[in-house]
Amino acid sequence: MAKGKKTVFFCQNCGHEETKWLGQCPMCKEWNTFVEEKVIASSVSASVKTDRDIEKKIVALSQVNTDEQKRFQTGMKELDRVLGGGIVPGSLVLVGGDPGIGKSTLLLQVCQKLAKERQVLYISGEESQAQIKLRANRMGNFSDNMKLFCETNLGTIRDVIEKKQPEFVVIDSIQTMYSEEVASAPGSVSQVRESTNVFMQLAKGLGITIFIVGHVTKEGTVAGPRVLEHMVDTVLYFEGDRHASYRILRGVKNRFGSTNEIGVFEMRQNGLVEVENPSEYMLSGKPENASGSVVACSIEGTRPLLIEIQALVCDTNFGMPRRTATGTDYNRVNLLMAVLEKRIGLHLANCDAYVNIAGGIRMNEPAIDLGIVMAIVSSYKNRPVDERMIVFGEVGLSGEVRAVNMPEQRVAEAKKLGFETCVVPEVSLDMVKGIKGIKIIGVKTINDAMNLI
Repeated sequence: MAKGKKTVFFCQNCGHEETKWLGQCPMCKEWNTFVEEKVIASSVSASVKTDRDIEKKIVALSQVNTDEQKRFQTGMKELDRVLGGGIVPGSLVLVGGDPGIGKSTLLLQVCQKLAKERQVLYISGEESQAQIKLRANRMGNFSDNMKLFCETNLGTIRDVIEKKQPEFVVIDSIQTMYSEEVASAPGSVSQVRESTNVFMQLAKGLGITIFIVGHVTKEGTVAGPRVLEHMVDTVLYFEGDRHASYRILRGVKNRFGSTNEIGVFEMRQNGLVEVENPSEYMLSGKPENASGSVVACSIEGTRPLLIEIQALVCDTNFGMPRRTATGTDYNRVNLLMAVLEKRIGLHLANCDAYVNIAGGIRMNEPAIDLGIVMAIVSSYKNRPVDERMIVFGEVGLSGEVRAVNMPEQRVAEAKKLGFETCVVPEVSLDMVKGIKGIKIIGVKTINDAMNLI
């Protein structure tokens, strides 16, 4: 091996470095994640910092300016909500999602809106300028402030950004970028880490906002080392079935806002359209007087979301009953069915059970437990639940209905959409009794809830 080069092994999951191959990573405990890569040792000597330089960087905590940074709007309210109120200048944002989900379309629409007043640079390593232009033609007119640059060489991209100094940059995608100083192939652990580090220095040093597109693995996480998510300021995941019309943008990390906010979009021919009232969108097409259909309320960040829970319970034709859950946790459904069998004597051992959250959205919040329970009982007894009724509450193993957070916002959302009755945990009655114009029923156990069917 040539002088100046060395071979190291990187964990593809967490980025841990070892001098030899190991079957299990000592840091993240994952198996068979080490890959061999050649790394060129840097010939540049480390700069020597004087005591005076170090003293300049040390400040008292009381002297640190805590004024909230000024944000600028993207022109898309749903995206601004997920980001915490808008884009913070100098931030580094990672956008991940399945292939074809609409990551590039979303960022191209953001560029279209920002280019009306700001200098925007769209850097693509996957598509040609003609391909990007074809997608842009469906969205309408673009300002001349929108510039395209198709390149994968990190050194060239760095020079262009430093020379042009745009206010907003999109990198599509981080897995295609490569540095000549790193010997491994584009998309490898070393290249992704080096590329992200360069963009982080550019964002913080020049005050440029940079959005990075990241591919995802089959498990749904961003491909590359886990350190990639630690280095950026914000991580957004674009979720949803690409064959369905809706998309959900979820913030899983945000140094400038909440990490539980979601934005809902609908994919149309001319791009992504914001869904400002997702509850009404999710409940569209709800059947009337059908057994096994219950409306429940879940909270995503600060937004209450009304969803329709459907259950179908029927006798099994085989010795072992079949259980299916779409849109929620399969094991949670089995647990709630066991509670029903034990606490109220419902004989479900010989029944097939299918539970579905309509609209294709996925919810795992415990507050929808009561909705799942009532939908199963409604289908089993073949009795429809009042279609103007909404329910929420967590169900414990003893059959008790436990309190959930933010009950006032849930009841207010139900009232806004015209629901007449709201079934809530009894312990939450004091928090919602001030809301007028909707009948509120408190239940202590699932037996109390069953009496309403």
